[in-house]
Amino acid sequence: MLVAGVSCKDFLDKVPLNSISNETFWLSEGDAQAALTGVYSRLQQNFLGYERVYLDGLSDNAYLDPGNGNQSSMLNMTIGSISPVLGGAINNIYSSPYRAITSCNYFLDNIDRAPIAEETKTRYKAEARFIRALAYFDLVQAFGGVIIYRNFFAVTDDAKIAKSTPEEVYAFIHEDLDFAIANLPDERYNGRAVRGSAQGIKARALITQNKFSEAIPVLQQIINSGRYALANNYAALFRTAGQASADVNREIMFSTQYLAPNNVHRTSPGAAGMDIELGWFSLMQPYKDLVDAYEMTDGKPASLSPLFDPANPYANRDPRLDMTVKLPGEVWRNGAGVEWAGSYTSVTGFLMEKYVDLSRAPFTTATAQNSDQDYIHLRYADVLLMYAEAMNEVNGPGEEVYNALNQVRSRPTVNMPAVDQLMYNTQESLREYIRNERRVELALEGQRYNDLKRWRIAHIKLPTLRTPAGAQLQFNTTNYVLPFQQAELDANPNLVQNDGYN
Repeated sequence: MLVAGVSCKDFLDKVPLNSISNETFWLSEGDAQAALTGVYSRLQQNFLGYERVYLDGLSDNAYLDPGNGNQSSMLNMTIGSISPVLGGAINNIYSSPYRAITSCNYFLDNIDRAPIAEETKTRYKAEARFIRALAYFDLVQAFGGVIIYRNFFAVTDDAKIAKSTPEEVYAFIHEDLDFAIANLPDERYNGRAVRGSAQGIKARALITQNKFSEAIPVLQQIINSGRYALANNYAALFRTAGQASADVNREIMFSTQYLAPNNVHRTSPGAAGMDIELGWFSLMQPYKDLVDAYEMTDGKPASLSPLFDPANPYANRDPRLDMTVKLPGEVWRNGAGVEWAGSYTSVTGFLMEKYVDLSRAPFTTATAQNSDQDYIHLRYADVLLMYAEAMNEVNGPGEEVYNALNQVRSRPTVNMPAVDQLMYNTQESLREYIRNERRVELALEGQRYNDLKRWRIAHIKLPTLRTPAGAQLQFNTTNYVLPFQQAELDANPNLVQNDGYN
């Protein structure tokens, strides 16, 4: 790792690059590339990497098993225990983006020392600024206004400054993204940020700010570029072999990357990763509320479809359901036909199948050495869904909205019918349809929590659900932003707590 986070309490890894001094570094393009690799490596930490899927457990999509020691207290967050002293996952939601930001700032402050071509140097800067924007976007969605650091600081006291407003943070995000868009190569994504990566995150940030009219031309640029397309196999998007296929990865626009055997999800302090955590330990279990959101294969909700059979409720459903969720009675087998039945019992009745690579089953501690599915931050289906949402919000129902939705629904291996334009012919009805389509298409990928918040319906929807133990989910209007943890407040007297947590 390059450098560390900005927590005043803990100022970890203060000296970058394993104590190699600046005087003996930045002497070649190889040094610059090594430093940039260190920046990218920050994306493997906590919710910037594969564990981002667990954010769906803060939504109405899934229940989080309390046995998740990597991200403790997440279940508590769903039942009203959010506080400045909760710790656990909230600490990681705050600290990991700042570690990435500090690495980016160290890189940006030093890259001009390297004897490399200006064009190359500018691209490297654009990549670092894209990652910095991505990290700040996470922070502003979670905490609202946060501290902006434009440069690397070498003295702990330099970190003790006041937070900026959410508007100022978003302005900084867009400043970085605009630089990235102007200077990243306009080519397909292949592991390093490209123009489409920055355009997609810019559009997402604009939509999160309800700036739909500004998001539309950005999304149109991506669509009209022709550089991205929907994968020809939905399930394969989330498995290592599929992600290596051109017919599948053409949909991926940015991801946190892993590569076995030396750069896998997790082997320390214990064997883990998606296959083990999701497929074996069952740490995230979908709610029936999510399962019920999937239409029947005739494009109608179960309550209106003649295809629905109460005795066999999961037959004739949108194929994405079975590719996302392990359903009751389903048998998991690997490519050789060997059954995997070792998953921990689900208390919701469902298990997460998306991102579980059954080709590696039966899962053991040894399979952690192979668990290297890339976590996808942005894919082309999301671009089409954002475009449909923005166009509906600005203009109401129209062919461009329906066409974008139908492209997502009609991809090979999904083949769902077109949107019923007679049923969904008003802005309000189409808005709810688009939101449901986002839910099922992006289910268990870590986006639902922020979607519920940006739509300002989390405080309405979440309390309608209960955990398997019967505890009502809680989400108050205060919880649209998280509290700064007390240790951060104690370390920085200039950091003011968010409203409602004093």
